[in-house]
Amino acid sequence: MNKNYDNQNIFAKILRSEIPCHKILENDHALAFSDINPQSPIHILIIPKKAYLNFYDFMENASIKEMEFLWKLVNDVIKLNKISKKGFRIISNSGDDGNQDVPHFHVHVLGGKNLGRMMI
Repeated sequence: MNKNYDNQNIFAKILRSEIPCHKILENDHALAFSDINPQSPIHILIIPKKAYLNFYDFMENASIKEMEFLWKLVNDVIKLNKISKKGFRIISNSGDDGNQDVPHFHVHVLGGKNLGRMMI
């Protein structure tokens, strides 16, 4: 585990079932659930079940199987919500400059309406 990982963050508590979530899908290495503050009609979070601080930490330290299962779950969420044809957005904020709110790697899948252009 990354020495900077805070095991009291909300996603760690969700994984330990200390805080409930609206589970969408799950596999051996990842969990998908509804965002409590949705920014679009479809707003689902996908997190690894192990403690990874951010995208970089995940890519540097997760096993190939963990990576495969997480990205497969992202795709399964897209299929389940039937947004592959109309479109969707995948976002992962990382670190302070990326405005990461929860210090546990997570991916947002947003869709269900035109999300507008990305601001750069």
